[in-house]
Amino acid sequence: MKTAIMLMVALVALEHVYFLVLEMFLWTKPKGRKIFGLTEQFAKDSQGLAANQGLYNGFLAAGLCWSLVHPDAHYADQLQLFFLGCVIVAAVFGAVTVKRSILFIQGIPAMLALALVLIGA
Repeated sequence: MKTAIMLMVALVALEHVYFLVLEMFLWTKPKGRKIFGLTEQFAKDSQGLAANQGLYNGFLAAGLCWSLVHPDAHYADQLQLFFLGCVIVAAVFGAVTVKRSILFIQGIPAMLALALVLIGA
């Protein structure tokens, strides 16, 4: 069970590292614009906001990675609960305010990881 938890938490963390890269470094590039459906001008105009959003995704990834390496298992579980909860809240908010697919792309993996943490804790 612990291996499944660690794999799911790592998957959510990697997903957020990917979001960081997309939003901080690829936002104005053809790949970033295609993924987010942006015009070149809008991407250029919103680059600073996207980079800020990417940084927050990096913080979520860092917290999840911290939870994977923390030596105290109980504390690691608490970190996972907190950071996965943050990801889920962000996914729900994004689904309501931006695009429904955010709930599936960002929220479902985090919900599955959270369920595993709760079952395994």
